[in-house]
This record gives sequence, C-alpha cells and structure tokens, in this order.
Amino acid sequence: MAKTFFRLQKFLRRTQFLLFFLTAAYLMAGSLLLLQRTRLVIQQGSRGTSAHQALAVPDGMAAVGIIDPRTLQNSRPSPRLLVGMDTMQEPALDQWHSPQWLVSRNSELRQLRRRWFHGFISEQEPMQTAGLKAMRHTAQHKGTYVGCFSDDSRERTLKGAVFYDLRKMTVSHCQEACAERAYSYAGLAYGAECYCGNRLPATAAKPEECNSECKGEKGSVCGGVNRLSVYKVEEPRAGARPRRNIIYRGCFRAPENLTDIFPASLIQPNLTVEMCSEFCSKKEFPLAVIHGRECHCGYPTGRFTLHDGTDGLLCSGTLNASSKAEGKYCLVYQTPVQDTRCTDRKFLTTKSKVFVALSSFPGAGNTWARHLIEHATGYYTGSYYFDGALYNKGFKGEKDHWRSRRTICVKTHESGKTEIEMFDSAILLIRNPYKSLVAEFNRKYAGHLGHATAHTWQSKEWPDFVNSYASWWASHVLDWLKYGKRLLVIHYEDLKQSLIPKLKEMVEFLNMTVSEDRLLCVENNRDGNFKRSGAKQKDFEPFTQEMKDLINRYILTVDEALRGRNFTGLPREYVPR
Repeated sequence: MAKTFFRLQKFLRRTQFLLFFLTAAYLMAGSLLLLQRTRLVIQQGSRGTSAHQALAVPDGMAAVGIIDPRTLQNSRPSPRLLVGMDTMQEPALDQWHSPQWLVSRNSELRQLRRRWFHGFISEQEPMQTAGLKAMRHTAQHKGTYVGCFSDDSRERTLKGAVFYDLRKMTVSHCQEACAERAYSYAGLAYGAECYCGNRLPATAAKPEECNSECKGEKGSVCGGVNRLSVYKVEEPRAGARPRRNIIYRGCFRAPENLTDIFPASLIQPNLTVEMCSEFCSKKEFPLAVIHGRECHCGYPTGRFTLHDGTDGLLCSGTLNASSKAEGKYCLVYQTPVQDTRCTDRKFLTTKSKVFVALSSFPGAGNTWARHLIEHATGYYTGSYYFDGALYNKGFKGEKDHWRSRRTICVKTHESGKTEIEMFDSAILLIRNPYKSLVAEFNRKYAGHLGHATAHTWQSKEWPDFVNSYASWWASHVLDWLKYGKRLLVIHYEDLKQSLIPKLKEMVEFLNMTVSEDRLLCVENNRDGNFKRSGAKQKDFEPFTQEMKDLINRYILTVDEALRGRNFTGLPREYVPR
C-alpha cells in the first residue's frame, strides 16, 4: 500500500512540473504572437505616414528651435488629478415626490460620472519635458509658424476670438477657426486653447518655452504656460466667400457724437456692408455701424446698448446717405469678431463661504445659465457631475471637485432632502416641461448640440421617457421648495426674454458686482457654443393628448407650490392652448 502511495505522489509531482512548464510556454507563445501583430500594425501605420516623416526640416524652422520630434526624450507623466468620487452619496429620496424610477436614474448619473472620470484620467498626459524644442509640421498644417510668444491674460494681444477644446485641439483646428473668422494670426496655449487676432504679441519667448503638446495631436506643440505658439493664417483663396458670418442687428437712432462712442472710424464713398465689416474685423471690434458714408467700429456700451431698435424702414436710405435728414439712423451689424471683454474666467482665489447650487431639471438650460454666469462674474462654475463634453469646451469647473468651493456655484440636477440641505442657497432654474423634456430627450440621444432622429421619436423610448421624466420635473421643483434654505427662482423663459435684468438678479444673489459693459458683453455673446445645430422637424408634435393631460397636472401642482412659497407662479405659456 505504501509503495502504491509513493508512486502516486511521485507522479503528481511530475505532473505539477509539467503543468508549470506548459503554462509558461503557452504564455511565452502568446506574448510573442502579440508582439508580432503589434509590429505589423506599426509597420503598416508607418508606411502610411512615411511621406510626412521623411520631410526635411528647413533651415528657417531650425532657427526658431524646430527639430525632428523623434529626437525628443520620453516625457515624464504629469500628476493626475484625483477627485474624491467616493464621497458622493446616493440621494435619499422622498417616496411621494420621487418614484422608484428616480433611484435608477440617479444610479445612471453616478455611473456616468465615474465613466467620464476614468475616461478623463486615462487620456494622454501632457508633455512636461523642459527641453522640448520641436513641433511637427505636416502637410495638413495651413499657414506659417511665426514663433513662441509670451501671453499675458490681462493684456492679451490675440483676443479677437477664443476657443477651447481640452481633448481634441490641433494646430489645424485652431488655424481653421481663425481663418473662418477672417483673422490673420492663430495662437495656441496650454495645449488646448486657441486665440485669434490681427496683431502679433509684443514679447517673443524662447522656443523651448512652448512645450505643451496639443491635446488632439501627438508630437505637435500648442504653446505652453503663458506662452503662445503663433501661426500666420493662410490667406483665403479667390473662390472663398467674401461675407463671413455678418449678422444684421437692426436699425437704431444714431447717437449725437459717433466718434466719441466708437473708437475706430472710416469714411468711404460707395460704402458697403462687407467693406465696413472687414474694416471693423481688422480692428478687432464686434460691431460695425454704418451711418451714411461713415463706418464706425466698437462695442455695445451704456451709451449705445442696442436695446432700443427702430423700424427697419427708417434705415432704408441710410447707406451712403449724405443729407442730415437721412442720417438720423444707423445700421448695425455683428462682425465675425468675438466680444472678449467678458471671456476671461478663473477659479475663486479663496474658498467661498456660501455654498450655492445652480439647480434645474435636465434640459432646463443649466449649461446656458452657467455660460452666462461665468462670463458675467469672471469665475468658473462647478458641477456635481463630470461631463467631458462640457469640460472640453472650456467649462473648466467640470474637472474641479464639486465640494471644493473654488467655483461661484455648482450645477446639480439632484433632488431629495440630503442633497439639497448640503447647499446654503440655490438658484432654481425652471423651464416649461414640454420644452425641457424635448431638450433632454435630444441630449440623451444626440448629445448637447444635436437633435434626435425621427425614428427615435417614433419609438417606444419617447412614451416611456415622458412617463418617467415628467414626474421628475415636478418632484425636482417641489423638493427644492420644501428643503431649500435660500432660493432664487428664475424662469428660463424670463431669462431669455429679459436677459440683463434677470442676470443682474442672479449676480446679486451670488454677492457679486458687475459693470454694465460686462453685462452688455455677455448679452452680445449670449448663445455661447451650446446652441443646438441642425434642422428641426417642422410641424412636429411629439406629445399625445394623454401625455399633455399628465404634464398639465404636474404644472398645476408646481404652480400652486410656488405661489404657496410667495414666489411668482409659472408663466401662462407653460400650459398648451
């Protein structure tokens, strides 16, 4: 018996060694196969780009510190921003106001936050090597590289237009954006910011100080910290359209001293709209004002607010008019130039003592309200969630932890006693539920700027969406009215109709003081970059009578609750006629 047991033990020992060697051989074979496939992919990719890699570096580029990017050393990865996501708790919901589906919706929002967060920290790290001196110049880059320049945010030279893309910014993307708006120079900074203008910055910097890699293009440099990589934009071809985004603002009574109000002027016989707009664009002014043969350029100000328009027929003889009678009125046009008096933003230098929420139901215009608040106050807004699409377009508060108190207010769609009582005060933004439901459905199926397809509207997703989200619209307002400590109720429709008065209310609620010129600048840039594009379906009615009856009951409930708290009731237009 002992002999049999000994033989069995010896066999098992041999089997263990055999299994070990077989496993090791299997792993080695798999690794070799993976390496071989990777090599083939790299070789195929290099064959497709060899024409660009083989380009010789001109002597002129070497003079400004441009060398082959293959000579760069591997950069040290930058520290990753870690956000305390574990501190976010699942809302404790009131069962009467928040049905069971809201629990799953909050879970969906939480998963969305995590997915965005992990996607963000896994993105490519920016180059931190101090000796970075190279920039890839490929055939797709239009225009000519001028050099590296110092950038002062307080006195920025390239300020005609500002664009952000913290994920996909490339040299070509910035150049095309500036060329479309008829600018002469394009400058890139921090790897993701694009600035346009018609004058070069005054102070040149060392070539190696432009050391931030473009977020959307490995090997290309997009400026640095307070440094701009500047390009001369390619001149438009002869067939390019001569009229670039010139918007008619209306007919206005001409001020008495036009030259005192507007910094730049031109007197030109046979003056045209295109000539005046081009002149003001070169001077980097957003308004072109035509008064007879005179072209004036400037900004909306307290002396010329663009609030009191007149009948357009009164301006029918204004262009090239010579008599005083015909010169009482002026034509005003918006040039492609961005009004940059209110585009500078930053985080609060000290932690805010008052924790303010910007609360709304999804689709109620929260992103637009954030755009207005940021440009009016000059401070970033935060968010309870992390939305990469918003962060990439310049809402830098998205990356900041929502409880950091470094932002002027914090976006939230949450409801429930626990979540509401965390805030000291709140701006409660309410929108017509019919419009909110359509906007949120579009966002869910087509993103922030798109429209859902006709097939999606006709599917079963839409009725299910209305049945779930309509009650959430009501419970969201009711919960904030019940548990909110200090509220400012803003109706989206009132904000849209009377932007400056309502924006003043919001700014004062945030304990901020803002100049009239800055508010006029916000009004001039009111749409921002988040206005939905694409064609809407004409004469499209997505709501059935059953849906309307359901939503109308919620409208009456919310209206009664608002009046019970001494707030203004819902606008009459909320109920369809």
